[in-house]
Amino acid sequence: MKVIVTGASGLVGRAVVSHVATEGETVLGFDHAGLDISDGAAIENTLMSEHPDVVVNCAAWTDVDGCESNREHALAANAQGPELLARTCRKIDALFIHISTDYVFDGTKQGFYTQEDEPNPISVYGVSKLEGERRAQAAWTRTMIVRSGYIFGVGGTNFLSTLIATASRGERLMAITDAEGTPTYAPDLAGRILDLARLGRPDIYHVVNAGDGVSFADFAASALQKAGFEEDLLQPITLDSLGRPAPRPRNSRLRCLVSEALGLEPLPQWQDSLSQFIAAD
Repeated sequence: MKVIVTGASGLVGRAVVSHVATEGETVLGFDHAGLDISDGAAIENTLMSEHPDVVVNCAAWTDVDGCESNREHALAANAQGPELLARTCRKIDALFIHISTDYVFDGTKQGFYTQEDEPNPISVYGVSKLEGERRAQAAWTRTMIVRSGYIFGVGGTNFLSTLIATASRGERLMAITDAEGTPTYAPDLAGRILDLARLGRPDIYHVVNAGDGVSFADFAASALQKAGFEEDLLQPITLDSLGRPAPRPRNSRLRCLVSEALGLEPLPQWQDSLSQFIAAD
């Protein structure tokens, strides 16, 4: 199997490239400089030349607040890009796997969001990601959507990935208490993406680690405890107190109905993967 990964310099992209290579498959990773997914001609030249069996799109503009003030750029990166990739995948009959987000939901549900729940994004970022899902699926029937969220891993730049480094400097950690999701360890996500690529069944999948949802604050407290730091480094805050430009869902916990039906084993408990992450960091 030959796999092309876009957005290969990001947290998920790096994990996918590493895992696919470890599993003995041929993989080519392209960062933004190597392949701008908003450039249709570049996409067609690259994919027609390399002729992959699978294209995994990890490229996205994930600056949630930045998207809120620049809708045009958000749609170009998160909606138009996936559509262009899907169109070219159709020309070469390649499976297209597009990585999406828990932010396509509004966060008002009490339980876990499944594929049966209707998306209702409340931010420009969420709107652009949902539009990317729909455009890609409309462009090519062999499109697979993988929604995930609360992703953490070595080399990540988000709160979940950098909290141990922050704590090691003795800095206080502002941790949100009233927003929760299902943590996802990037290497576990990458492993499941390859499972799905080998399965080759187009659908929408929710891929997260097993276990109940958790707030940013509780995740941080668990991480600090596992790493041997004192929890007094945490400064609990509310979502609204941050006054950020873009709204966030208060509950974005995900659960996959399709994976269970196909007999795919649940990913490890997030607490176990958190321990693995801390040991590797």
